[in-house]
Amino acid sequence: MTLSLNDRAHELADGLAADAEALRVALTTLPNGTRLIDCGSAVPGGLEAGRRFAQICMGGLGAVTFAPIVLEGRWLPGLTVVTDHPALACLGSQYAGWRLDRDGYFAIASGPGRALIRAEELYDDLEVDERAHKAVLCLETREPPPAEIADYVAERAGIDTADLTLVFAPTASLAGGAQVAARVVETALHKLHELEFDVGRVVSGFGSCPLPPVARTDPEGIGRTNDAVLYGGQVELTVDASDEELEDLVPRLPSSASRDHGEPFGRVLERADWDFYAIDPLLFSPAEVRLTSVPSGRSFHSGGVDVGILERSFRE
Repeated sequence: MTLSLNDRAHELADGLAADAEALRVALTTLPNGTRLIDCGSAVPGGLEAGRRFAQICMGGLGAVTFAPIVLEGRWLPGLTVVTDHPALACLGSQYAGWRLDRDGYFAIASGPGRALIRAEELYDDLEVDERAHKAVLCLETREPPPAEIADYVAERAGIDTADLTLVFAPTASLAGGAQVAARVVETALHKLHELEFDVGRVVSGFGSCPLPPVARTDPEGIGRTNDAVLYGGQVELTVDASDEELEDLVPRLPSSASRDHGEPFGRVLERADWDFYAIDPLLFSPAEVRLTSVPSGRSFHSGGVDVGILERSFRE
């Protein structure tokens, strides 16, 4: 694959920076030259900042659009995500797979900079040969990364610190909530990977997800954003696979296939002592999935939304 995720994301980050005042985001430059773009920590940010944050996360290979969603007769604000490069955009770039935990600083890192760093075993299963002189990393955090963290990231990515952009927002912010909801297709791709299906056979992805109301605290935000996907997310994947393969696969894809399904995510996380790794990994997937076979044109469906749990989560 010759497409450069980081080059495309850097261009989008330049656009975000150019519209900083209108989008209510803040630009700073660290002493080492690294550019920081705050989308919701010390500034209000907003939904549009979150939409652009999400597209940067996908390395410019996905389109995110706001749209109303009707679930079981209930109107909700929402968004749609479309990509024709699902494995590359969603797993090679968007997946929040790197725990940036160093010198007392912690953030969940996603975005195309990961494809240069390759700190995750996931890349052993993806056809990603990223080459770029600039890098963009997206951080889910409230704390601005210090220069020492930027030095470390740039060294891992093999670039100069002045060529690094770090975009960040806390979960409990308008931008943070939007960018997590925009991971609805990514969660389906990751679930396929967990089930040891070759994600390179996924030709395109379309997903929709309700926008969670902004939360008071980041822990509450983690609950609401995950519930939006687990109980309101809907995804259709077009796959180069036989009917028999998809018919066997589709029941295992929705979040309802997990033993931890059935109550707001915040309560599941509390029961696990806030350890994500103690939660059944099969939970992290959309509420409803449809797979369409390229060879036959037939579709296979499983799962369903649960507005009751969404309402509990969004009002608590």
